[in-house]
Amino acid sequence: MLLGTVLVLLLLGSAAPASAHAALRGTDPADGSVVRSAPRHVTLTFTESVGLLEDSFRVYGPDNRRVHLGEPRHADGGSDTARVDLPGGLADGTYTVAWRVVSADSHPVSGAFTFSVGAPSPTPPAVPADPAEHPVTASLYDTARYLAYIAAALLVGTAVFAALCRPPDTGALRLPLLTGWWTLLTATLVLLVLRAPYETGTAPSTAFDTSDAARALTGRPGLALLTRLALLLLTAAALRWTSRRRAPGRTPPAHLAAGAVLAVGLALTWAAAEHASAGIQVPLAMASSVLHLLAMACWLGGLTALLLTLSRATAPPPAATVARFSRLAFVSVTVLVVTGVYQSWRGLGSWSALTDSSYGRTLTVKLLATATLLVAAGLSRRWTARLLTAGASATVEERVPEPVGAARGNPEAKAEEHAGHEGRADAPAPADDRAPGGTERTGGTGGPDAYRRALRRSVLAEVAVAVVVLLVTTVLTGTLPARARAEAAGTAPAAGLPGSSSVTIPYDAGTPGGTGTVQITLDPGRVGENGVQAVVFGADGGLVAVPELRLSFTLTAKDVGPLDAELTDRGGYWATSDLTLPLEGTWTMKATIRLSELDQVSESRRIRIAG
Repeated sequence: MLLGTVLVLLLLGSAAPASAHAALRGTDPADGSVVRSAPRHVTLTFTESVGLLEDSFRVYGPDNRRVHLGEPRHADGGSDTARVDLPGGLADGTYTVAWRVVSADSHPVSGAFTFSVGAPSPTPPAVPADPAEHPVTASLYDTARYLAYIAAALLVGTAVFAALCRPPDTGALRLPLLTGWWTLLTATLVLLVLRAPYETGTAPSTAFDTSDAARALTGRPGLALLTRLALLLLTAAALRWTSRRRAPGRTPPAHLAAGAVLAVGLALTWAAAEHASAGIQVPLAMASSVLHLLAMACWLGGLTALLLTLSRATAPPPAATVARFSRLAFVSVTVLVVTGVYQSWRGLGSWSALTDSSYGRTLTVKLLATATLLVAAGLSRRWTARLLTAGASATVEERVPEPVGAARGNPEAKAEEHAGHEGRADAPAPADDRAPGGTERTGGTGGPDAYRRALRRSVLAEVAVAVVVLLVTTVLTGTLPARARAEAAGTAPAAGLPGSSSVTIPYDAGTPGGTGTVQITLDPGRVGENGVQAVVFGADGGLVAVPELRLSFTLTAKDVGPLDAELTDRGGYWATSDLTLPLEGTWTMKATIRLSELDQVSESRRIRIAG
């Protein structure tokens, strides 16, 4: 089952790039804008804090040659920004900016945009190939992340089952405990080695580049992985120490406290480098993420431990052990529901995002899988109740004189005592499991053995669905939350708004060669004096020289205008530097393009002018 899901994950990892979690909020200069003079630097703003790489910016000039840049840095100390200085004396034309950063939740994000100095180039430079990710690196990294989730659930869940459910025979739990620890250790080492090529989008062979590796390991995700590695070593020492000193019966409080500290620490290494570490309500989100991960581990890892105990233990587990796990599972599911609702609200932001975003659709799949898991859990709880009832009935029917001091009125102790009778070879079979002639029933449907077999099947179904839930969870952690996407879309400057003064107006004169677009840049797009640049493009995207271009502005709500911009031909584009817009509001901008002595066309757009 594990190998099958790993193969599925490899196929998913190579099918499409993983979505990053830091969305671009805006750029300066704005994407597609035309500025009158060369800017001194390029600045990006994101929806969350980002980490910078040595090669976070690449700028290509009108001649398609790379521009020499300074060191990338955060603008004015803002961790959600990225800035790089440009050299002086940039020539007129169109420049392409390719960028790549690492979001606060450890995922790299990249993109590209263009801006023009003076006037756009007749042929803008080609956008360089986006090194979003290397398919082999991404597949290996995602597989290691998935295995880390499974291993954490197996390690923590098995340890909790042994400590709190107290099965008399823990020999069957040694294998899942060691498998969980070694798998988590191996996955963490793989994630550490692949961290640098994952961030830079390069092949795994670049993992040992010392400069990239040092930078990756000192970032937040790298430090979280190093902390996880240290905690795993401490966990190994603690398990070895407790195994030598653990006496049968209840686990000492000191052992429980040490295990709880280590489990919370391991969960924090995920919370500090994933969704919870960025966005709104970070402290509450991290606490919720830790509880969610631990509850998942206690439930799903405990299920695996219970299944092995039911299948491989030298004697069937007593009913009291199964009852303790049933209570543990109920608490874990309750915590999962509460924290899951909060995390869903935090990631979605709106009900419509459930169907309108990739995050929402993936979350819906996880909710359906979890609902199936809860149905299987309900069946397990039902069989557990029947097992307890059957065990108690058998105990009553087999009652023998009790020695002085025997526990009375303690169903859990009686259930454990009954399990001890079941484990003895010379113990008589319970009445429910014996045929009228005194022989034991092997195929009965109402005895403890039959209930244990049914419980084993329902727990196996739970484990199978749990693997699917973990797979979907891994995909979900690689998907941009709908709230972040909506925030970026709502705050990113739109055409014609302050901060992005470029507006593109299509036109069609209805004559051969009479179609194209006009790109109009309003700088700064606020009340007062503004500069205007307008460039006319033909149907093929090339520059078009027109005899006349007029631009007027009207504020109908205040009965102002039309105000003529009085554009003049600057040799390839039309411009003015003294357009005054006296009031804020939504203005109607009308462009009239005269294509010949006989043909002209007018188009209008509404733009918002801020105060």
